[in-house]
Amino acid sequence: MLQAAFREVHRSGFQSASIDTILAATNVTKGALYHHFESKEALGYAIVEEIIAKLFEDRWLTPMLGDGQPIDILVGIVRGLPSRPRDIRNSCPLLNLTQEMSPLDEQFRKRLEMLFLTWQKGVAALLRKGQSQGTVRRDLNPDETASFLIAMVEGNASLAKVAQDAKVWEVGNRNIVGWLRSLRMLGNRRRG
Repeated sequence: MLQAAFREVHRSGFQSASIDTILAATNVTKGALYHHFESKEALGYAIVEEIIAKLFEDRWLTPMLGDGQPIDILVGIVRGLPSRPRDIRNSCPLLNLTQEMSPLDEQFRKRLEMLFLTWQKGVAALLRKGQSQGTVRRDLNPDETASFLIAMVEGNASLAKVAQDAKVWEVGNRNIVGWLRSLRMLGNRRRG
């Protein structure tokens, strides 16, 4: 049920998402839906906490715990971000819900903020690890750098979505990768 709700919200936006469409996709009755979720908002909160958080964990947090140099890990994650036409059209579900619901619903805003803070803390921790290994520049502030990376990734997603053009996405990601490489200690910079 949550997967069907996520697909409908991702396609239509939360406010325009149709409970009837979700029910038709799952063969669940309205009574059964409201037995599990007291409101459409509660369903939306569950989508954030269970579906979007898991997508985010799989795409960013788990890879950041892997072996390797921190900058290489971040470059690999950025290069691996989905770039199919439907991914460009629908964009990042975290970004979409943030833009739509943060000004309207404080509970949505708080849940979405927690995901961004977790993302920022994960990137900052990885950069600190690189600083302690001597592979990441010591002159950068890991928290600020992590926030800037997130802003670039989500900004690039917005630009590609509005242009409906994978080339915009690819150029933006290529520039993000170049910027990430500039964060290496001078002796650790590599081409490619």
